[in-house]
Amino acid sequence: MFKWKRLLTALVAVTLVGSLAACGGGNNNAAEPTGAKSEGNAATGSGNEPVKLRIMWWGSQERHEATLAALDLYTKNNPNITFEPEYSGMDGYLDKLSTQAAAKNAPDIVQLDPGWAPDWANRKQLAPLDAVDVSKIDPKLLAGGQLDGTQYAVPLGSVAFGMIYDKAALDKLGVKNPENGWTWDDFFALAKELKGKLPDGQYFTKDYAANYFMYSAYQYSKGKGMVITEDGKFNIDETSFLEWTKHFEELRKEGLVPPADVNSSDKEFDPQMDLMVAGKILFRYSFSNNYSAWDSIKKGAYALVTMPRAEEAGGWLKPSMYLSVSDNSEHKAEAEAFINWFVNDPEVAQILKTSRGLPVNKDNATALESSMSDVDKVGMGLLRATEIDGQTWTAGAGGWTNYIDKDFPLVHDQLSFNKITPEEAYKQLKEAAAAYE
Repeated sequence: MFKWKRLLTALVAVTLVGSLAACGGGNNNAAEPTGAKSEGNAATGSGNEPVKLRIMWWGSQERHEATLAALDLYTKNNPNITFEPEYSGMDGYLDKLSTQAAAKNAPDIVQLDPGWAPDWANRKQLAPLDAVDVSKIDPKLLAGGQLDGTQYAVPLGSVAFGMIYDKAALDKLGVKNPENGWTWDDFFALAKELKGKLPDGQYFTKDYAANYFMYSAYQYSKGKGMVITEDGKFNIDETSFLEWTKHFEELRKEGLVPPADVNSSDKEFDPQMDLMVAGKILFRYSFSNNYSAWDSIKKGAYALVTMPRAEEAGGWLKPSMYLSVSDNSEHKAEAEAFINWFVNDPEVAQILKTSRGLPVNKDNATALESSMSDVDKVGMGLLRATEIDGQTWTAGAGGWTNYIDKDFPLVHDQLSFNKITPEEAYKQLKEAAAAYE
């Protein structure tokens, strides 16, 4: 079981397979009476009164453009509803949103990482989404957005956690590309193979010494379970953690990961600051939906591969992100109606494609898969390869967001700058966990 407390990218950050080809149409223009719902629309509850909805999300430029186009379509179909969009990259997103929520000024509609949803629901910062039609969504994807049987957050897509690499650079170096199902032994052996072949200023991968997500994948693959248990207990396996951090200590000494200042300068998907886009690293973790964003920057340069494994798989499938309605919203019915449309309408699925992962509405996903482009197939390939025996994702225990977003990065930076030993890093993480248990 996997406990996820950030993105993507994340997503993660950002765009499953890329831009799936257009498919299926649908128009659900008519507002329905309050309390009614259908496959395509929830109740608008707005009549003809003008309503402006604030909506906030993070992502890549591709996601921004697709979302803005979807908002325009909704206003065209519902002229009384307009939007005030707020969008950015992932950096600083949660801090900004949390500040707004604390001041009772959060946007009406908010995009949440799956790992945040339990905390937000427990703090009663989200409104119930009873009128959203979830009949065509896998219950496993819905579970993380529920509290006591009530849906407070609706998933938007499903994605696979794996790695992206610079295929063009590896081919130029005459190095064999990794294949799905490769192991951590293969991963670290490839790093050693590249020693002496890499030009100055180019490195094997980022320094992931105490990166929460990458270490979680390693511990999972060792059969040691979640870093934090579902009932909220510290569960870092000391032997696995020391193996992992000492591997990166060695890579650091051999110049196969970037110096600490370069490593910390990385900004995913930024054309100037993304270390892979800049040609400074060959490998980094990725979600399947990220591929098209990178491919749009350097056509044909990159490829995806499963997260390395050991006794078990290292990668997993998860909901990409959620949409929720803020409890402080004065337009809850209108916001809920929009979410229902955003998730279920086939016409908006044609616009959004896979900018937030493979659509959770099964009909929309099937229609998109049937008309995939070559770019789409790359991301879908990672998703299908991961779902064979990938780890099972869970939102896990609430209350650990700061541990993952702040305590782990602090320890990581100290390791990267050679300020502490792996043994000291483990001790710090164990001691910090006591405040959350």
